[in-house]
Amino acid sequence: MSFGQRLHQLRIARRMSLQQVADAVDLSKAHVWNLEKGLSENPSIDVVTRLADLFRVRIADLVGENPAAGDEPPEMVAMFRDLKRLEERDRETIRVLMEQLRKRKDEQD
Repeated sequence: MSFGQRLHQLRIARRMSLQQVADAVDLSKAHVWNLEKGLSENPSIDVVTRLADLFRVRIADLVGENPAAGDEPPEMVAMFRDLKRLEERDRETIRVLMEQLRKRKDEQD
């Protein structure tokens, strides 16, 4: 499946219009349509990243180049991508919270 087909499939599955996708990722409606139809090839990594973030999927899944796509849920990969964008102190806060949640789970088991 091509990038454009995947993009179209994700958009339809999320019940989003071309305009809604365009607005969400700061593109024109025509550009999104051209991407879906394969008329605009080789989108920038910035555009691909914004689309992957919007649809909460891996970039590799969106472009169709991830042979191990079944290993992790796409939401987990998107969360990791979000985590990498945070400042160090915010990542440390999340790390501490995760430790507390793991501890609580271990106590329940």
